[in-house]
Order: sequence, then structure tokens, then C-alpha cells
Amino acid sequence: MKIALMSDSHDNLDALNRVVDYCNKQRVDYVLHAGDLVAPFVFKVLKNLESPIIIVFGNNDGERHGLRQVFRDKIFEPPHSLTIDNRKILMLHDPILMDVLRETKSYDLILYGHVHQIEVTKKSNLIVNPGEICGWLTGKSTIAIWDTVKNEAEIVEI
Repeated sequence: MKIALMSDSHDNLDALNRVVDYCNKQRVDYVLHAGDLVAPFVFKVLKNLESPIIIVFGNNDGERHGLRQVFRDKIFEPPHSLTIDNRKILMLHDPILMDVLRETKSYDLILYGHVHQIEVTKKSNLIVNPGEICGWLTGKSTIAIWDTVKNEAEIVEI
């Protein structure tokens, strides 16, 4: 199974459109977003995804009521745990707990965002920060594609 991992889109609709196009062309099975969509109007782009999306709130998601209205049962407070393809996943935005979580064997994947810096680390679990969709801080719009069979993630610049 291929799962797109992303974070920190910060209302950049052009970058989000590229991400949606890429995910649809690659026929990803799921999309996981680790927060900082920012405003509900991003839904008009993300609704074009051909695969299901799961989102956690980030610190810049100020219009939480509006985001809950448009994303309904697809958006959660972090930390949020779920299972896809028999893989246990923990979704965060803020990496404040990462020092403790790096050593846990409770999850196959820990996805986080917030710092806009790419990380793909594999120890007792796979830890991924896909960077930023928005490209505001690094100048690069990036996501990760996680192959659940190989348990490997590849960073993709969009």
C-alpha cells in the first residue's frame, strides 16, 4: 500500500493542487496530513483527492470549528492513532514528545510536522517529517510516500 504523508500546507493552494494531482496520478491509497492546513478553504482543493484523507490539527489551524465542519470525521486532535494495512500509526503535529516516542515499539510509523524540516529515521519504528507542502521556509514543497509493505518512506519534491 502507498500512503502519502504530508504536513504544513499553510493555505498554499497552488502547492496543494500539485500535491493532489501527484497523489491522484500515483494512485496513493491514503493521505495523512500532520497539521497546519490553516483555514477551511483548503477543502476546495483537498476534496479532489481520489483517496481518503486523515488529518490532525496543527498549531496554526486557527479556524478549528470551520475545519471540523468541512472535514467532519477526517480531522482529529493530536496525537491520533490509527491502523491502516495492519500498520499502527501515530499522527502528531508538534514534535514535543518525539524524544520519548523515538524509542517506542508501539507504532510502525510516527508522523509529525511543525518544524518544516525533513526527517526519515528508522529505528524501532519509522519516523517521518515530510517537510512542508507550503514551501514558505525551505523553498521546497515536499511530501513523503510510505510503502507499507517495505516500511520505507521516500521524500518527493512537488
